[in-house]
Amino acid sequence: MANSEHFVRPDVRAFMDALAAMGGPTIDTMTLDEARAGYMALHAIGDRPARELAVIRDLCCPGPAGDIPLRLYDARESRDAGPVIVFFHGGGFVIGDLDTHHNLCTEIAAQMDLPVVAVDYRLAPEHKFPAAVDDCEAAARWVATSPAALGRPATGLVFFGDSAGGNATIVTSQALTATPAECPVVLQVPVFPLAKDAMQCASLDMFAEGYGLTKLAIEFFDAQYDPDRTDARAFPNLGDHAGTPASIVVTASLDPIRDSGRAYAAQLVAAGIDCVFIEMQGTTHSFTNLRQGMPSAQTDLERIFAAMKMVLETPK
Repeated sequence: MANSEHFVRPDVRAFMDALAAMGGPTIDTMTLDEARAGYMALHAIGDRPARELAVIRDLCCPGPAGDIPLRLYDARESRDAGPVIVFFHGGGFVIGDLDTHHNLCTEIAAQMDLPVVAVDYRLAPEHKFPAAVDDCEAAARWVATSPAALGRPATGLVFFGDSAGGNATIVTSQALTATPAECPVVLQVPVFPLAKDAMQCASLDMFAEGYGLTKLAIEFFDAQYDPDRTDARAFPNLGDHAGTPASIVVTASLDPIRDSGRAYAAQLVAAGIDCVFIEMQGTTHSFTNLRQGMPSAQTDLERIFAAMKMVLETPK
């Protein structure tokens, strides 16, 4: 049960208590197949249903180790050239895929009225660091140069990702800043991102248990992904922030990796980057995929969309 010294929204507390009552094994005792199926099941019970869209189409693009599966979402059958959102899913680089975040991607496409391309990057431990972020960079560059395949010419890229996908969002932004693509990155939206080594965050022990994502799970993901702790592609707070695109950094106040996102936002502000920082109070990691179980999370997600529209509509 969540610690009463921290503010916890009533619907968040109810959902966390319901998960605790269900019991079940810890992730370190599961097989990979069980862990991946459990993540899918959590989102199936916790998230709102998918929206109906004019276009939901599976695609693929070339990657460093073979084709990378993608999924295109759009509320419109066709559209003129404009920004394209490239979405990177969470799951510690170990679990998660196109299906675990399908409902969320339909919501993003519907509410933002922009095409969304979700990326199914390689997972650890079968493919350790930096396989995932290499795939994300390859997919982003493909989106920038493949208007015929998408049927939607990109004038700018918007990177959006949650948790590990938030890490991939920042890492891919840094890669495309260092070596620009055919069209610019106009916005990045890392949501409760792993931007700094979680093992260095006070929040890891503060919210180690009782808030969904646990310290044990984070340690498990870290061991499977096996990141190089000196490499900015693993922990992008180590990278160069000059030239970073406009950013919306989102954290959750009860998240064990909360301090990672806070630290990254502070670095962007110190570097003079156009940055909106939002900390959702009284909620947990993965709230974007738990909007049925925690109804207040829908409002949180809509706050993110409002910030995105504000930034994209600001004259440059």
